[in-house]
Amino acid sequence: MRTSQATGSPRWWVASDFDGFLGLGLDNLIQILLIVSLCRGVLGYPNALIFGTILPATGISLVIGNLAYARQAFELAKREQRSDRTALPYGINTVSLFAYVFLVMLPVKLAGLGQGLDEAEAVRLSWQAGLVACLGSGLIEASCAFGADLLRRWLPRAALLSTLAGIALGYISLGFLLRTYAHPVVGLAVLGVILITYYGKVRLPLPGGLVAVLVGIPLAWASGLISIDAASWSSNAQQVGLRIPHLELASLWQARGQLLPWLGVIVPMGLFNVLGSLQNIESAEAAGDRYPVRSSLLINGIGTIAAAGLGSCFPTTLYIGHPGWKAMGARIGYSWLNGVVMGVACLSGIFGLVGQLVPIEAGMAIVLYIGIVIAAQAFQATPAAHAPAVVIGLLPGLAGWGSLMLKAGLRAGGAGTSAEPFGPSLVTSLAQADVWASGAFALEQGQIITAMLLAGLLVFVIEQRFLAASGCALAAALCSWFGVIHAWQFSQADTVLQVGWGVGSRWALGYGLMALMLALSHLAIRRPPGHQP
Repeated sequence: MRTSQATGSPRWWVASDFDGFLGLGLDNLIQILLIVSLCRGVLGYPNALIFGTILPATGISLVIGNLAYARQAFELAKREQRSDRTALPYGINTVSLFAYVFLVMLPVKLAGLGQGLDEAEAVRLSWQAGLVACLGSGLIEASCAFGADLLRRWLPRAALLSTLAGIALGYISLGFLLRTYAHPVVGLAVLGVILITYYGKVRLPLPGGLVAVLVGIPLAWASGLISIDAASWSSNAQQVGLRIPHLELASLWQARGQLLPWLGVIVPMGLFNVLGSLQNIESAEAAGDRYPVRSSLLINGIGTIAAAGLGSCFPTTLYIGHPGWKAMGARIGYSWLNGVVMGVACLSGIFGLVGQLVPIEAGMAIVLYIGIVIAAQAFQATPAAHAPAVVIGLLPGLAGWGSLMLKAGLRAGGAGTSAEPFGPSLVTSLAQADVWASGAFALEQGQIITAMLLAGLLVFVIEQRFLAASGCALAAALCSWFGVIHAWQFSQADTVLQVGWGVGSRWALGYGLMALMLALSHLAIRRPPGHQP
């Protein structure tokens, strides 16, 4: 029943929107600081590319989406004569951010260096691969706006959610948990605030994430995590200034050859974003705000396409937690204000200075929390009987992260140079120590597809749909044969995907035998007990 307080004309701003803006803006701030940190520290991108191209494009994508969702909420409220409609929360996609950095952009850069490219050429190739991945994700999101219900019925939920939960646990949660315990004074204190406010439901005067950051900053200063030297401050100060993005269509065209090798990452990530957005739209409807699915997905897809077209490698998405923002009192203003503030900040180049004043350690518990939410959702949003399928779907992502850590450790120890390149002796030595690196390297290649197929296969086995399970195994055999999954080869300092006819024949044969067993199981359960042939 409508209350008199909720009826009336909508407003573009109410006082409680400020609390919502603090929460949503903080989430986006942490994602942007992650972009800066990962692009600098992991990918080695120059400041000109980060602050002159990637962040301005990211800012425009945030402006487009937040303004569009604010307008959508205003129109819904106006049509229903309600004043309590809350816009869908929107921002940078955390899982895609990590997936594209570690599963697309970093491998492309390392492969380029291994082929003899200089640093600048390898960086450009890596950035272009990220653009293609981002564009592919946006196109999938936009096109699925017209067939989302069919997609939701076709994909076993456990197969998709467990796949992304594996990435969330490995690349996000474990990575930041290690960082937490490397800097326990800051990390554990901030984690405590997040656990108390997000899980303990303790109400504080400010949003829990903001309190966590405000606690983390002085602790970071006191423990020496923040040290501002004149050279780095001057370098970041030089990035401040208006940076207008421009279309990167030529770069996208030059990178078109990068599309096929990375479809194994792009397609599952795009599908995950679509299904995640659908769940968030359903969550909003459960909270009382019924938004049209098609336009909601289209806005999301267009925001991601705009990001790629202007030079960002990082998709946008609808955020979880719409009921939380609504309960906080956020309505329409928190959305458009977030877009404007984040957009202006990205275009002005100030995030280099912000990153020096607000270290990632001060907000890393928020990202750790996101990883936990994604992993927990894989169990909570699937039937209890499918829990084993969720578990098996987690494993390839964890193996891929472990492989990444193993190779990083080897490179830090001096391996991977021209004098000591990666090679078969490395695998042999590790196997003697009961570290089966060859299996980790095999699971790393095409890990998202592998996780989806294994989890889907086990869902069908649990439901005794053995022919469908056999189909999953045959699909895995086909992907293996062509090297879409599993087949790998050494480069100087990495292991890379090996694509070609029959390159993954060992895994294809194994999956083929599995498919045969599953098909025979289908025949066995069709025969009544005591049946004589």
